[in-house]
This record gives sequence, structure tokens and C-alpha cells, in this order.
Amino acid sequence: MVLLRNTKAEPDEKWEAQLRKGCLELAILASLWEKRLYGLEILRVLEEDSKLVLAEGTVYPILGRLKEEGLLQSEWVEAEAGHPRKYYWLTAAGRQKAATMAQFWNGFAANLTRLLKPVLNGR
Repeated sequence: MVLLRNTKAEPDEKWEAQLRKGCLELAILASLWEKRLYGLEILRVLEEDSKLVLAEGTVYPILGRLKEEGLLQSEWVEAEAGHPRKYYWLTAAGRQKAATMAQFWNGFAANLTRLLKPVLNGR
């Protein structure tokens, strides 16, 4: 018997990708909570602090949208060495949105963890 391999992403991989995609806005806002960062720093923070490994092409459109929504501000800053960098930081509305989203996420995750407890314990 010959098994044909599906060339599309496996269902588990699609599920994981959708879950991560749904969390990106919150993750980006949270990465900017303590200080302003330029694009590549945001990518590093996301990877180091949340294990979200993203391409630049994924993050920059989200940054642009968040800026259009008034949640971020940005400015170009000349670097001592190399090219200018565009720094991003939260506006007051961005801080409020991040706090609201984090509060929702915290409750959602706690409820889902409670639901998953029997599954994770193998019962």
C-alpha cells in the first residue's frame, strides 16, 4: 500500500500557526511595554522572551497597522554606526490596549489550562 504525503501543512501545524498569529498583536504591544525598540529588537525580544520566531515581513505590517490605529508612535533615529533605525513605542492608547488584552489573555489562558488539566494528566 502506498501512502500519499499531503504537501500542505499538517492540521497540528496549521493550528499552532493560527494560535501564534492570533497572539502577535498582544506580543508586539507587550514587547514595547518597558521601552522603545526598533524593529529587529522587537523580533529579538519576541524570540527570547516568548519563543515566537518571526520574519521581518510578518512584524512590520503589524507595526504599521498598530501605528495607524494610534497604538504606537515611531521615529527614525540616526545610528552611530550603520543606517538609521525606526524606533517604536506605545502611546497612552497602546498601553491601555495592551493592558486590556493582557487581562483578557490571562483569564482565557487560566480557564483553558483548567479545562486541559485532565488531558495533560492523562486521565
